[in-house]
Amino acid sequence: MTAGTKSLHIPGFLFILAALTALAPLATDAYLPAVPTIAESLGASVHQVELSISFFLFGFSMGQLFGGPFSDHFGRRIGIFTGLSLFLTGSLAIMFTPNVEWLWCFRILQALGGGMTVVNTPAIVRDLYSGRESAQTLSRMAVILMLAPLMAPVLGSLVLQTLGWHMIFGLLLIYGAIIAFVIYRSLPETRVVQKDRPNAIKRYWMVLKNRHAVGYLASACFGYGSLFAFITSSPSVYMGYFNLSETVYPFAFGANVFSVLVMNKLNIRLLAKHAPRKLLLGGQVIQLITGAGLLLFVTFGGDALNIFLFIPLVMLFFGCHGLVSANSMAGITDFFPRNSATATALMGACGFAFGAMAGSVTSLFADGTPLPMTMVMFACALLAPAVRLLLQMGPAPEPAE
Repeated sequence: MTAGTKSLHIPGFLFILAALTALAPLATDAYLPAVPTIAESLGASVHQVELSISFFLFGFSMGQLFGGPFSDHFGRRIGIFTGLSLFLTGSLAIMFTPNVEWLWCFRILQALGGGMTVVNTPAIVRDLYSGRESAQTLSRMAVILMLAPLMAPVLGSLVLQTLGWHMIFGLLLIYGAIIAFVIYRSLPETRVVQKDRPNAIKRYWMVLKNRHAVGYLASACFGYGSLFAFITSSPSVYMGYFNLSETVYPFAFGANVFSVLVMNKLNIRLLAKHAPRKLLLGGQVIQLITGAGLLLFVTFGGDALNIFLFIPLVMLFFGCHGLVSANSMAGITDFFPRNSATATALMGACGFAFGAMAGSVTSLFADGTPLPMTMVMFACALLAPAVRLLLQMGPAPEPAE
């Protein structure tokens, strides 16, 4: 069955897409509370286990780069089921990993499948919607999606304390299998079949030669960079520097996810009157101001750093990702109605690769304080609007058919 119009009606459509996209935050966040335990179990350091986050992001990027053109060429369903097969295999293998090196390898395999799978979600939205409708749909989906990173650390902590860290990945295995079954039964093919089927190189060049699209791409990259600089460092900062317990940490982390949820709801309302590009700029300005405040607070706060001031500042910064992400995605896919998965793949792959790099840099310069994390967050917040506005000077081109 081929869709391509807004006439497609599927019960729980947004929930299905949100659940599919949730593979990424679940696979990233669920095991964060278990990082110290995994390190002890595998005879590795905490920072070595934290590096598995960066390896996951790298694999996720590669999965999206391959999965985008694959989906545009063969269809959304084939792309989803191929990716889920790799994700399930990687999750099963991690449960039996003997050391941290194999953990890195299996996390890359898991991530390759996750990337191939998740890249289809915005593409399906673009198959059916465009413009503000696309941004609103992505934001509504994100509101549901926010339950994943909100609940993932809590579930991970619960499973860790009752069944051990291996079963956190068992939980991901079960979740992926359920998603595969639901999509097999409920979600039809939405890709519009094209007479002309360019190869992957031509599809990517179509995106990269559009500097306005590259501007949105840059926004996503720096947004992911600041996001994963925090995610990678949060166990060390919250449980190490601020001495939060494994039980309390998920709630401190979840507070940031709640702020994204609020911003996504706000974004949906504002899109009724304002263009996605305007809301994107607003989110980036708030992140820049908040990032500067965090850096100054950490740099000059000395021993007086107060977690009750630190957490709200991080929440505001983190929350603005709700404005940046959906509006950047809607902006870039609007240019490519027939190659939306490729555009989505490039944005996701570059974003996760940049996130992996930012997380690695943060880990490399880790000194036991929040300073490296806040420096990277501020740098990303500064460069995101600057690069985008520079690239998007002048009139925007018409969407490519």
